Amino acid sequence: MIRIEIPGTGPVNIQNLMFDYNGTIAADGRLLDGVGPAMNRLAHQLDFHVVTADTFGSVQAQLEGVTANVVLISNQEQDQKKLDVLNAIGADTTMAVGNGINDALMLKHARLGAAVLGEEGMALPALMSADVIVRHILDVFAFFENPKRLIATLRN
Repeated sequence: MIRIEIPGTGPVNIQNLMFDYNGTIAADGRLLDGVGPAMNRLAHQLDFHVVTADTFGSVQAQLEGVTANVVLISNQEQDQKKLDVLNAIGADTTMAVGNGINDALMLKHARLGAAVLGEEGMALPALMSADVIVRHILDVFAFFENPKRLIATLRN
């Protein structure tokens, strides 16, 4: 668990990072460079969950050797299924990360929600549901390697 003291907000305790796959940590079914090593570097402090319908059928192979729990969901009601996973792992200690319409509920209900403006773009509902917007997925990992970045963004 990582504890971050955010002035005006109070302490934020994060145990889980929950990711959408395509458009967030992967593009066209391929894990983005640097994501696997970043997860493995932080795996002693955080639990990683990748929730996906696996459009390209590649998530298991792409995450081989990466310390992450993969949760496969069907194509129907993905937003609700992702919210169900969030609630099961504990919304109050989770940062959810995504970019699509089907990520908006998990971004809104997680302790912290981060929307990623990646190669696939970002859906407006994801933008409006997030606490913070990042330009690249590696920026999310940087928040935990250098918490002052997150503090600077979220302090009041």
